[in-house]
Amino acid sequence: MKTIILTLSAAKDLDALPSDARERVEAGLHRYAMTGQGDVKALQGRNGYRLRIGSYRVIFDEDAATILAIYIGRRTTTTYARS
Repeated sequence: MKTIILTLSAAKDLDALPSDARERVEAGLHRYAMTGQGDVKALQGRNGYRLRIGSYRVIFDEDAATILAIYIGRRTTTTYARS
């Protein structure tokens, strides 16, 4: 299992989500950290990945032992520009 680390802004993003969405995002992150399963794609034009959990996205970087969540939020036109 990989360790999940949230940046300060990602932690604030997660806290701002409605409780049902927060639970789904946390469950999706934990599932990916434990099994490597999830809707993950590499970002184009820069380093990093995105994990899709319904209408929410987690933008993150990872190495062999950790997942660093950079942004968590609903998919909008500014989702990928913000992170």
